[in-house]
Parts: sequence; structure tokens; C-alpha cells
Amino acid sequence: MRYNKTIYLISTTITQDEYLNEVEERTERKVFANENSIGSSEYYNAASQGLRPEVKFEIRSIEYKGEKEIKYPATEDGDIYNIIRSQKMGARTILTCERVNADV
Repeated sequence: MRYNKTIYLISTTITQDEYLNEVEERTERKVFANENSIGSSEYYNAASQGLRPEVKFEIRSIEYKGEKEIKYPATEDGDIYNIIRSQKMGARTILTCERVNADV
């Protein structure tokens, strides 16, 4: 299977600065993925739980380290998505994501 899309997996760590203030550090890691569509039953089941899945990506399981966000498209002004579900299926992992809305 071809991994022809580029996404960034985003991890967040909390550290302390020299004044002991908590500082959030975000690091992005580039991975290749396949983009999949959200099925209608999956969409409506998630919507009943208050979730809005918009896109699914398939990546290699070895590349996923439990990140909670992705950036796609993998550009400077790409959109940030929350990972609302990760499903490991052997050598591949499916990430179901919803767009982070700045207006909420």
C-alpha cells in the first residue's frame, strides 16, 4: 500500500522555565500516511457522542507513539486535528481525526 500523504504527528510536553512557570512544548514529527474517508455510519455514531470525525489516516504502527494531534496538510499553515480514535491493526494504525475549531 502506498503512503502518499504527508502528515505531522504532534506531541506535547509540559516543562518548567527558569521561573518555574509551566511551559507547553510542541514537537512535530513528519510521517507518511494514506488518507481514508469516514463512513456514514461511523460519522453518525460519532456525532451522537458529540464528536465530528472529518478524516482518517492510516500510518505504520511503528511510527505512532500515542500523539493526540496531527497537522494536515503538512504545510506551515496546515490545519490541526485532534486524534479522537486510534485503532492498531497489526503493522498499521488507523487515526480518526476531527478538526480543531478556533471559534469554539
